[in-house]
Amino acid sequence: MKIFAHRGVSGHYPENTLLAIQAAIDCGAYGIEIDVFAVAGELIVIHDRQLKRTTKASGNIEDYTLAQLQQLDAGKGQRIPTLWQVLQLTNNNCVLNIELKGHDTVDLLLQLILRAQQELGTDLAKLLISSFHHPLLLQVKQQQPALAIGALTACIPLDYCEFASKLGAVSVHCDRAFIDEKMVQDAHQRGLAIYVYTVNDQREALRLKALGIDGIFCNYPAEATGWF
Repeated sequence: MKIFAHRGVSGHYPENTLLAIQAAIDCGAYGIEIDVFAVAGELIVIHDRQLKRTTKASGNIEDYTLAQLQQLDAGKGQRIPTLWQVLQLTNNNCVLNIELKGHDTVDLLLQLILRAQQELGTDLAKLLISSFHHPLLLQVKQQQPALAIGALTACIPLDYCEFASKLGAVSVHCDRAFIDEKMVQDAHQRGLAIYVYTVNDQREALRLKALGIDGIFCNYPAEATGWF
């Protein structure tokens, strides 16, 4: 069972911060899932457009300059990191699952990955690009076919995992509330891995394992290694 640290070790540390990401590396998680938005030509690592939940600041990301965003406290004195900082920290230590949250993220992402290849020796096989915004994934695949993409869904589509096959994805990332055996079987028949979010309970993890899933996104990756 592959275990992705969901926004880093977000069960113990402020989510999507370098502290949480380092903890995920330290515990040996198979992968780390993070979220990115574009701000002023930079990709920043944060899940919500609204700032209140994770920083206590008011308003949305676009109400602030990049410099102002980087001064906000994201918990325990941590700052909102850039994707470049995360690429430097995680480089080839584990799979980095980058979820694209904004419609204007693809070009910046590909520029940054090229820089990471040139300056850090980043292995593309250690990157997985995902999004609910499937046209973004299609753009990624068309512009950089070597990058693996994972298609997110919060439902079971009529044609199950056909949408992911059409995108050239390697995996489907499915909400735990909707996953069923037929979805898993369809994914595997198409050669797709199926990962489920967000699983923080051992009983549920074992139920999902019995369905045949390939991995989970978990806020407690160290604990999850002992569940199976």
